[in-house]
Amino acid sequence: MALPITMSVIEDHLTGASVLIVDDDGWNIFALLSYLEASGLNVMSAESGAEALDLIVRWRPQIILMDIMMPKMDGFETIAHIRSMPSVAEVPIIAVTARAMKGDRERCLGAGASDYVSKPVNMQELLNKMAELLKNNDGSY
Repeated sequence: MALPITMSVIEDHLTGASVLIVDDDGWNIFALLSYLEASGLNVMSAESGAEALDLIVRWRPQIILMDIMMPKMDGFETIAHIRSMPSVAEVPIIAVTARAMKGDRERCLGAGASDYVSKPVNMQELLNKMAELLKNNDGSY
């Protein structure tokens, strides 16, 4: 179990970090965006996989929060596209999904996600995972 995040970890690894939220549900985007912006992060959102791919290339976020169950291009397909793009392939991706059945976490990680958080999102857990991924990322993408 991850230890609770401290203010120094937020300041060192999260404050000012750029985060892309990808989710087809406007309420989910609003909740995550509001909380993350209040925590000092720079946040953008996309409501589809295609929109996310465009934003990733133009904006180059430091971390991506990816919904898995989206119409047209789901999170698995979107992650595969990101991982095939050399300029952004190493960007950490956290699967943020209502898929919480046995094996779903492993399927998300196997598809290329860096980590996994189930909905409803525990914001403390999400911040801990984001800080850990950003701390361990050397920023070479």
